Amino acid sequence: MSAIKPDHAVLQQAAHWYARLHADPGDLQTHREWQHWHGQCDQHRQAWHYVERVGQRFEPLHADGEGALQALRGARRPTSRRQVLRGLATISGVALLGWLGWRHGGLPDLLAAWRADYHCAVGEVSELRLADGTRLWLNSGSALDVDYRDDLRLLKLIQGEVLIETASDPRPLLVETVEGRLRPLGTRFSVLQREGRTELSVYQGAVEARNQAGDARAVARAGEQLHLGRQGISAVLPVNPARQSWSKGVLLADNIPLSAFVEELSRYRHGHLVVAPEVADLRVVGSFPLHDGEQALAMLEGVLPIRINRPLPWWISLEPR
Repeated sequence: MSAIKPDHAVLQQAAHWYARLHADPGDLQTHREWQHWHGQCDQHRQAWHYVERVGQRFEPLHADGEGALQALRGARRPTSRRQVLRGLATISGVALLGWLGWRHGGLPDLLAAWRADYHCAVGEVSELRLADGTRLWLNSGSALDVDYRDDLRLLKLIQGEVLIETASDPRPLLVETVEGRLRPLGTRFSVLQREGRTELSVYQGAVEARNQAGDARAVARAGEQLHLGRQGISAVLPVNPARQSWSKGVLLADNIPLSAFVEELSRYRHGHLVVAPEVADLRVVGSFPLHDGEQALAMLEGVLPIRINRPLPWWISLEPR
């Protein structure tokens, strides 16, 4: 099979076929038409496989309704872990684990997130104050472990993003991710765990970064950011102060491409968001609510020449109007 990635139009066709087949599984004429489309080329088959794979993750969650979403929203604090597990037990285990594996990168990551000291559900932001007075804000779908010892304060970011405002304490504070360790020097900063890299943004003070191998070191100061990988550290770049607005439940867009805005917005909602290439470079400016994804999409549709296309409940596409 060809390795060419299906384009947006072909993926949209596949999503519409998926919707038609699931709306009436017994319609033989629709099935024959779909088979004809499916057999036309490799791109059609690749697009179908992609949409089917997404559907296997998201559709069971929609089918189980609010019970599943409420169970997921409960996974924010260690005190709720038992209630969460009881809630999840009422949902189809295989379907839910498949969906969570898609969202969190696999079963090992999922289990690590469940066992973490602090959780935050998708679409929510939690504010915490630790024993030493350090303030934390956990972003959507994040998980964090806290290990305070007599000689060390260690925070381990398992997934997602955390904004940290450090408190004065004689013990050093370290933040650990898959890619390395960060040592703040009396500061306010955020750490975002993406696939294959850690993003550090510093708003006050300074933070020293070291990669996992220990052979690369850099310091980011107020107004700077860098990316940390297992093999090295990127150059220091300016950071947008509005980047931390998520801690107040707001997504600030300062003349950014629609594709970048939607990529960020997708972290705060269940489902799959895609952007047509014809509108991907439209510029977005404004303040959007993170806790209400539908309102954010409606606001976009009201100010940009786009329309929201929903072939499936969990597949939303932003198209030219």
